[in-house]
Amino acid sequence: MTRVSGPTIADVARAAEVSTATVSHALNGTGRVAETTRRRVRAVATALGYGAPGAGLRSRTLGLAVTTFAGSPWNFVAVSYFARWLTAATAAAHARGYALTTLPADRGAEALWHTLAVDGMLLLDSPEGDPVLRALRARGIPVVFDGRPAAPHPQDVWVDNDHAATTREVLDHLAAAGARRIALHGGFGREHYTRAVAEAYGAWCAERGRPVLAVRFDPEDAAGHALDGVLAGRGESGRTEPADAVYSLYDPGGRQVLAAAARHGLAVPDRLLVVCASEDPAYASTEVPVTTVTLHPELIAETAVAALVARIERPAAGGPGRHTVPAGLLPRASSHRPGPTPGTPH
Repeated sequence: MTRVSGPTIADVARAAEVSTATVSHALNGTGRVAETTRRRVRAVATALGYGAPGAGLRSRTLGLAVTTFAGSPWNFVAVSYFARWLTAATAAAHARGYALTTLPADRGAEALWHTLAVDGMLLLDSPEGDPVLRALRARGIPVVFDGRPAAPHPQDVWVDNDHAATTREVLDHLAAAGARRIALHGGFGREHYTRAVAEAYGAWCAERGRPVLAVRFDPEDAAGHALDGVLAGRGESGRTEPADAVYSLYDPGGRQVLAAAARHGLAVPDRLLVVCASEDPAYASTEVPVTTVTLHPELIAETAVAALVARIERPAAGGPGRHTVPAGLLPRASSHRPGPTPGTPH
């Protein structure tokens, strides 16, 4: 372990989100401090090693948390993007001599963030008002983000794709295949990814005079019922032309689109083109192989771990800002509408 300067009473105050006077009273048993506050301050001080022999030793441990739905018991490791991210981050951390602790999503609302013994944290899809980020900032723990934080501080570092450019590439690809009414299947999370794609989609549609067909993704909607309206040509103002393409932003979304298309009798790709942002290799072997967008989670993870270790070990060496990792479009049959056979009338 590497020795660093030990925690001060100000560090305890920041981590516990109280004043230094309250910390002093809580630790010395003086003043008028609520018992719950006194216990919390003492727990924080103990966890930080305030006043203890050997205090200020680095743990050589990094933490990782997916905080999009902090406090909800969802298994993000079952999603291909996060599973591949986690594997790559673990290897990158180990290569630099650090352990990596991964926190379950349902513990995101607990007080453990005030006491977790890590040298730095990797936050994935941190949303607006993230309580985990607030606690980490209060403790002065270095953080690197996957995805732009909702309200970045001047010294923040994050790794992300260019979601606007990727969205335009996907929409241009579908338009080149003949799509005229492209639905966006997303709008579920509160993280930057969702907002950036939705804004780029709206701008692209406005520039070309195309209708905005937004469908809210629901992870429990295996049959894709949320898509019924746009696939059947039912809009808020009555009957409209049905969508002839769908771009789905989340891993299960492609299967939901295929299920909805089958229910409506829409052959893919003849009557409906499909693209899904997913790292799941199974999309390459569905009955009609699905075109996917890869965000390259391994490269994002490796870049994020390297940036975090640099912030821990050489805080003055690297500057703040964004590291951009290009996304990739992997075209397959679902987004390629076959043309007429040569020599046949059309």
